[in-house]
Amino acid sequence: MKKRLYVDFHVLQTVPPSCINRDDTGSPKTAMYGGVLRARVSSQAWKHAMRKDFAENTPLDVGKRTKKAAELVKEQILALDPEQKKADKMAKDALKHVNITSNDKKGTDALVFISSAQAKALAELAVEGCTNDEKYEEAMIKNPSADMVLFGRMVAQKASLKYDAAAQVAHSISTHAVKNEYDYFTAVDDCQTDSTGAGHLGTVEYNSSTLYRYATVNVMELAGQLGAAQ
Repeated sequence: MKKRLYVDFHVLQTVPPSCINRDDTGSPKTAMYGGVLRARVSSQAWKHAMRKDFAENTPLDVGKRTKKAAELVKEQILALDPEQKKADKMAKDALKHVNITSNDKKGTDALVFISSAQAKALAELAVEGCTNDEKYEEAMIKNPSADMVLFGRMVAQKASLKYDAAAQVAHSISTHAVKNEYDYFTAVDDCQTDSTGAGHLGTVEYNSSTLYRYATVNVMELAGQLGAAQ
């Protein structure tokens, strides 16, 4: 097989009137392209939807991006040692070995992308009483989930834990110009008897478009990171 093999995906998708991906003001995201304003959906939004679809409709091990990584490791520790009273502390200490700190209220300082196999590997080391940082680092590098190697992982606290993404997903843009519109809506209070007015009213911004979506996958990079022989 050739060392460089890429698969490109080109998709046209029509989206009905909606606010499929909003910006910080609540408006649908847009972009100027070709001299006109077009609808836009960010690549991050698509990748989240893809990961959710993988989890629901495929047998793949799909990772978790969460601030509750210690909880995932704790679950694995208790699966190995159900009577362990210090599972919570052991899980947090395991993550500390790879420079990831966690507290009771907020969890980790930043989102941590971790596979179930990696959480289990950390738990096994914790139960064994291992104190070797390199072994914990190895546990966090081996056995990545499919979405982890597909979309990449960055760990600010420890750069050696990163994965280069095997896929690149572009922001999708509409094939035509769009103009955002406003939907005025009301909600009726079913138990209200002393007034004919609405219980709530408001406006929401929306648009409708046919989106052009593009992604490319480095097949050899993906296969290699999943353990296939090159």
